[in-house]
Amino acid sequence: MDGERAEELTDLVENNDLTGIRLWLAEHRPHEIADELARMPGRDAIVPFRLLDKDRELEVFEELDPGQQQAILLGLRGTDFHDILEEMDPDDRARLIGEAPAKIATRALAGLSPAERKMTAALLGYPEDSVGRYMTPETVILHLDLTVGRALEVVRAKGADAETIYTLPVVSDGRRLVGTITLSDLVVSDDDRVLKDLVDVFAPRVGVSEPVEDAARLIQEANLVSLPVVDSEDRFVGLFTFDDALEVIEAADSEDMARQSGASPIDDHYVSVGVLRLVGARVVWLLLLIVAATLTVNVMQVYEATLEEVTALAMFVPMLIGTGGNVGAQSATAIVRALAVGEVRVRDLPSVLWKESRVGLLLGVALAGVALAIGTLLVGFDIAVVVSLSVIAICTWAAIIGSAMPLLARKVGVDPAVVSSPMVATLVDATGLLIYFSVARMVLGL
Repeated sequence: MDGERAEELTDLVENNDLTGIRLWLAEHRPHEIADELARMPGRDAIVPFRLLDKDRELEVFEELDPGQQQAILLGLRGTDFHDILEEMDPDDRARLIGEAPAKIATRALAGLSPAERKMTAALLGYPEDSVGRYMTPETVILHLDLTVGRALEVVRAKGADAETIYTLPVVSDGRRLVGTITLSDLVVSDDDRVLKDLVDVFAPRVGVSEPVEDAARLIQEANLVSLPVVDSEDRFVGLFTFDDALEVIEAADSEDMARQSGASPIDDHYVSVGVLRLVGARVVWLLLLIVAATLTVNVMQVYEATLEEVTALAMFVPMLIGTGGNVGAQSATAIVRALAVGEVRVRDLPSVLWKESRVGLLLGVALAGVALAIGTLLVGFDIAVVVSLSVIAICTWAAIIGSAMPLLARKVGVDPAVVSSPMVATLVDATGLLIYFSVARMVLGL
């Protein structure tokens, strides 16, 4: 169904069927329209976008990623360009301008009203990956001395201009955050009750300069609708909402998946990305891995005489390095994921290594039985024993390497995903061969 829809819109644009495009747009929701626009080159996407009704234009635009938004903006002129930016939520606009080329950013800021420009400039003043870039300053703030009845009047008066009113920050003098109260709590409480008797003073909060991914994970773990953001003096500055948190988590997970597969992350829609850009995202890592793989070749050269003496050993090299690489990749993937969701910290390294070493050992024992049976049938018992013992040692070693590298990478400030599956597999290949040939020499007396 999705493929048919995309092909239909593409055909309509290619045929310049304006009536057909308008009918197609009228039949689909904003997120569906945004998905199809993201699949098109910017010059083609601008045609259906400009045919949208004004009230739907912003909804579709905000569904697009910043890169896709930039492509649309390049095709807009005059008031259309400035109207879109003026109506955007401040946090979405700040991220768009922050990622846009200088020419677009300058033009965008210059066209904003003074109030929106000030708000956007304030958000752009925070670090790129901090909560400050993603929070919304458009909120309803309640003072702790207000009664419930008066607080509801404030919500009704100011709620239309706020991005969210489900979680309401409660502050003392000087905008210092006391806690939060939910709209549902206000609605079901007596009008004469005072907010300081109802406020949740234990509600989580986050510093404005803290990493946005950490804040997003906190929203996920604590099942929050939004998270209050405070400055260094504990003054309320904005709310970080769950929809932005979901986008942050999705982007972080996509980046981790790309790095775990040995590629640089790409933010744009896959369908609209060119071949050369995909090659560029992957080739650097492959070049690094092929250089690292020369370690395996060097090990084979060192033990060339051993292989000539017992040629049957060569038969099991692919199986052993493949098994070790898979075990190491499994451990690395598990630890990278555990680090991402906060289940494991760097200080847990000793306990992680102890656990993974036992996991690797038991996996090796399980696989060694199979290896012993296969080896005995193919090349005899002696070689089979070498292979079996090697499987146990390699699996244990691979699990240790796979779990240690992400934690050590985090300790030195490197993204753990960068040193995950492909790099671990390459390292385990070389060291696994060292283990294999060392076991062979000891068992066979070579």
